[in-house]
Amino acid sequence: MAAPASKSVLFVCLGNICRSPIAEAVFRKMATDAGVADKWVIDSGATSDWNIGSSPDDRGLACLRNHGIETSHRARQVTKADFTSFEYILCMDENNLSDLNRKANSVKNYTAKIELLGSYDPQKQLIIKDPYYGGAEDFEKVYDQCVRCCKVFLEKNS
Repeated sequence: MAAPASKSVLFVCLGNICRSPIAEAVFRKMATDAGVADKWVIDSGATSDWNIGSSPDDRGLACLRNHGIETSHRARQVTKADFTSFEYILCMDENNLSDLNRKANSVKNYTAKIELLGSYDPQKQLIIKDPYYGGAEDFEKVYDQCVRCCKVFLEKNS
């Protein structure tokens, strides 16, 4: 019988089809490779309701696949319950951060720590830019940032 998950993280971006599903998939693989996936609840979500139910962007899926990572995530919007059920909510840019803080303030006794995922980057790239209007190299940059940040985040929470 597996021990119940004791740690939780929700990765968030604007639409939950580019950056946050990449971060979620990267972190899930790292946790799995480290043998601690059963200790974590790992998910991702959107501040907007634009893409609910959609698969991640094809370019993001291709990027993940190039690194041997698969995901079956479907986009969802952040809910009020997320602010009390997740220990960490890690987002990609200042807009996400202000949207999340505004939503959190409407939740009584919320407990989630809301932070920029980039605050864990050893290269100090605080913002993970939306690659939606870019090309494959922009998704690759997001992937690299997520790898660096997730590695440090996992180390700090091991």
